[in-house]
Amino acid sequence: MFVAAEPFEEPLLLSIEDRVGPNKDETIGNVVIHLTKVERRADDRPIRTRWYDLEKSMSSAMDGEEGKKKEKDKFHSRIHLCVCLDGGYHVFDESTYYSSDLRPSLKQLWKKPIGVLELGIISVDGLHPTKTREGRGTSDTYCVAKYGLKWIRTRTISDSVSPKYNEQYTWEVFDPATVLTVGVFDNGQLNSSDGNSRDLKIGKVRIRISTLESGRVYTHSYPLLMLHPSGVKKMGELHLAIRFFCYSTVDMMHAYFKPHLPKMHYKRPLNIMEQEKLRHQAVNVVAARLSRAEPPLRKEVVEYMSDTDSHLWSMRRSKANFYRLMTVFSGMLSAAKWLGEVSTWRNPVTTVLVHILFLMLVCFPELILPTVFLYMFVIGMWNWRFRPRYPPHMNTRLSYADAVSPDELDEEFDRFPTTKSPDVVRFRYDRLRSVAGRIQTVVGDIATQGERFQALVSWRDPRATTMFMVFCFVAAIVLYVTPFQVPILLTGFYLMRHPKLRNKTPAAPVNFFRRLPALTDSML
Repeated sequence: MFVAAEPFEEPLLLSIEDRVGPNKDETIGNVVIHLTKVERRADDRPIRTRWYDLEKSMSSAMDGEEGKKKEKDKFHSRIHLCVCLDGGYHVFDESTYYSSDLRPSLKQLWKKPIGVLELGIISVDGLHPTKTREGRGTSDTYCVAKYGLKWIRTRTISDSVSPKYNEQYTWEVFDPATVLTVGVFDNGQLNSSDGNSRDLKIGKVRIRISTLESGRVYTHSYPLLMLHPSGVKKMGELHLAIRFFCYSTVDMMHAYFKPHLPKMHYKRPLNIMEQEKLRHQAVNVVAARLSRAEPPLRKEVVEYMSDTDSHLWSMRRSKANFYRLMTVFSGMLSAAKWLGEVSTWRNPVTTVLVHILFLMLVCFPELILPTVFLYMFVIGMWNWRFRPRYPPHMNTRLSYADAVSPDELDEEFDRFPTTKSPDVVRFRYDRLRSVAGRIQTVVGDIATQGERFQALVSWRDPRATTMFMVFCFVAAIVLYVTPFQVPILLTGFYLMRHPKLRNKTPAAPVNFFRRLPALTDSML
C-alpha cells in the first residue's frame, strides 16, 4: 500500500529486477501505471486484474500507448497486477491520539457534518525573544492551525514580542473525538540571507472538540511550553477564542456510538507497522503540498504539527506514561487499601457497617447493580463541582518535563541515528537495557500468573490438577444443593474476619496457586 494524493498526477512506477550478482541488479522490464486510469473502490469488493506490458527502458514505459503503436509488432513480456485506489481507508497524517480527521479518503463516503468550529487567534503575550536585532531581543512570529484537511497560517508579525493577529477561521466538524492543533513559529526566512534557515518552534496547543460545550465562547490564554535541551521553558501565552456549535444534539450524541474509524479499517485492518509506514508517507506528501502554498509552510512546521517523532524512544516519555498508568490504577489501589483496612478492623464501626451492607447485598442480589450505578452517579455529581472551566492545555507535570535529568533531555534531542560519541551511546544503551529488563520482568510475572491459571486444567502437574478436579466436583455438588447466598456470605465474612482469627502465613488456596507450574521452566 502507498499513499496517493489528488489530483493523482504522479504515476505508479514498477520495475522487475534480476539479481545477477552481489549488489548487482539488472532491469528486466518497467511499467508505468497512471492513477487516473486505475479503478477506484470504496469497500472490499474484488478488483479486476490486468496484464501490463513490460518495457525494457523507463523512457519507453513513460511513452505509454504512443510507444506501443510504434512497436506494435514487437513482443512484450507482461506482468499480472491487481491495482486499485482504496478510498475506504482513512489516511493518517498525524498521531492517532491527536487525530483531527477520521473520515475515509473518498469524499462520497463522508457523512454530513455535526457542527462548526470557530477559532479566533487573538495574540501572543509575554513572548520569549528568539533572535537579536539591533541589540535587542525580538521575534517574527506566525501561527499555524490544523483541523481535518484544512491548514491555515496567519500573517507574520515581524519585530514584536507581543504580536496581535486578530484573525478568525472556521472548520466543519464531523466527529467530536477530534483535536484542533494550533502552533506558534518564528519565521526564519524573514530578513535572513540564508534561505535554508529553519522556522523555530515556539509551542503548540491541542484542544479536543469533545471538551467544548456547544455554543459557548472560550477566551483563554494557553501557555506555550517547549522542551529544550536545557529543560522545559514557557515561551509565552497564546490568547485564543474558540466556539463550537453543533447543528443537532441528537446527531452529536449519536456520533459517540458510531465506529471510530471507517469500515475498511475493521473489515481489512492494517497492522501497526503498516500504519506507521503509511503515516510517514502521508506527512511527506502533505509537507510537499504545503511547501507550494502561498505563503508556504516548511517541512519542519508540518512535522511538528503532526507529531512525527512521537514514536521515538524517550526516557522522559516512558516515565510519564508509567506514572499515568499508576494514576489510572490509583482508584483500584485505593479501593483495595480501603478493603484491607476494613478486613483488619482498624475502624470497627466502618467494618460493622460494611458487614451489614454486604449482608444486604447478598440477601437481596437485585440491589447490587442499582447500588453500583447509584454510587457511580454520586461520584460523577460530586466531581461536577471540580469540572474544568477551560479546555486542558500542555501540562509539564503530566509530561514529566519538570523532573527530567539533563542527560535524558540530551538523549531525547539526539538525532536518529545518533551522533554522540561511543561512550555516551554505550552508557545510554546500558541504561535502556536496565529499564527494558525491569519491563521484561514485569511482563514475565504477569504471564506466569496466567499460565498458572491454565495449569489448573492442563494436567501439567497431574497431582495439582487431580486435586482441583476433585474440588470442582465437590463444589458443584455442594452449590447445587446449597443456596447461592450461603457460600458468598461465608467467603465474605471469612475475608473480613477479625485479626485475632487470622494467621500470618498465606492461606491454603494462595499456597496451592503459587505451587502451580508455569512455562518458565521451559524457557532458555
